[in-house]
Amino acid sequence: MSSDEDYFIRVSHNSGFFSCCTVLLDYILNTFNSKKKLANYIDASLTFDWYKPENKRDQSIVFEYFEHYDNIQIPITWSKKIGFYTAIEIDNYSNIDYESITPFMLKYFTPSQQIKTIIQNIEEKYQVNYKNICVLFYRGNDKITETKLSSYDEYIRQANEVLEKNPNIQFLIQSDETEFIETMTKHFPSNSFYFKDEIRHIPKNNETTVDKVFSNLNFEFSKYFLAIMIIMSKCEHLIIGSGNCPLWICLYRGNTINTRQFLISGWVHES
Repeated sequence: MSSDEDYFIRVSHNSGFFSCCTVLLDYILNTFNSKKKLANYIDASLTFDWYKPENKRDQSIVFEYFEHYDNIQIPITWSKKIGFYTAIEIDNYSNIDYESITPFMLKYFTPSQQIKTIIQNIEEKYQVNYKNICVLFYRGNDKITETKLSSYDEYIRQANEVLEKNPNIQFLIQSDETEFIETMTKHFPSNSFYFKDEIRHIPKNNETTVDKVFSNLNFEFSKYFLAIMIIMSKCEHLIIGSGNCPLWICLYRGNTINTRQFLISGWVHES
């Protein structure tokens, strides 16, 4: 950083897509807390490496996913310190200061036109009716090495409770674990669906993830996944675990209304 008048943020974190997003947001917010104003420039050329195609290895690909922050005119001025930390991914999301963070989400993480087009195409292809959907999101596989995961049966129990109050609900199933998708579609055969052509999943494996198994497809499918995350954020009900992916569903949602989240201590609900 050169001076208080002209300073920048450089991020070099590399892991899963939304882990990179969490670290990037953390840098943005903590720098804002420290300087009491926004950075002039963000150098993201050293992050999101898992998702870069060969011809972009030394470049930033952030604007493939998000609109350039200079094009988003959101008034953000200092008023108080904004609480945020990377480990928030496994905490209760109802404790997040969404009112303070949402302007930063709009400025730095508004989806690019390409992502907006993917969202629209998926909405039309699957006839997505947000008001009538409950999301069943389960990040499995190697996530179990980072935090406790709910059983499938517990997801079914939570889903049945939503179904009792909303008998016409449709369940949108999203997971990287094949067995979860199969179990949920079998249990809810006439009122569930998933995005068959736009997601990747593998048989349960505690040592890997789809990004590592299908690494050559990461650039393409990370765009689909971002679009799907935003779609899930708009649905009426959420049943989610804890981790960077469900965190970002709630960050895009801007609240935890109608959300059931599994924590290490058990389920928490907000209606």
